[in-house]
Amino acid sequence: MEIPGNKSVMTPEGVYIIATYDENGVPNAMNAAWGVQCGEGEIAFFLGTHKTTENLKATGAFTVSFGTADTVEISDYFGIATGSKVNKIEQAGVHVHKSAHVDAPVIEEYPLTLECTVELFDEEHGLLVGKAVAEQADESILTDDHVDLGKLRPIIFDPSVNGYRVIGEQVGTAWHDGLGLMKK
Repeated sequence: MEIPGNKSVMTPEGVYIIATYDENGVPNAMNAAWGVQCGEGEIAFFLGTHKTTENLKATGAFTVSFGTADTVEISDYFGIATGSKVNKIEQAGVHVHKSAHVDAPVIEEYPLTLECTVELFDEEHGLLVGKAVAEQADESILTDDHVDLGKLRPIIFDPSVNGYRVIGEQVGTAWHDGLGLMKK
């Protein structure tokens, strides 16, 4: 069956919260879905024009936190309110502190945050490439000193229904499960 319309169903689309400081040191955050790891320690996002993009051009730094099942409400709010009209951090009632490694805020309600420098921002195409210089992870989401996605419970944006879904259980082992199909 052909489905009409131009709405994408590419998945997963992460729920990434990009936080920055403005020129006066006021923290801001936005919800971004179009992000990906693009190299060892490098991440990329496609962004429109936002207060956040103005901020990261000024500071050269940002943090990225991962939306979770426990942070759906604030994550969604960061995507519907505009930092040009309201102090989203204050309105959401979240707590922030300055990153130890970059000139950007860390939002304490998120259990996993990457601290990043801007490596490239192409305004014409909205491409942001950042270098993750540090990672902050709450002990509650770690197993054997590694981030455990089962404990983190990250969410993705489901564009087919305009909803959020929790990333589910592990169903296989990479670079292992297909070995039985290798020629002997």
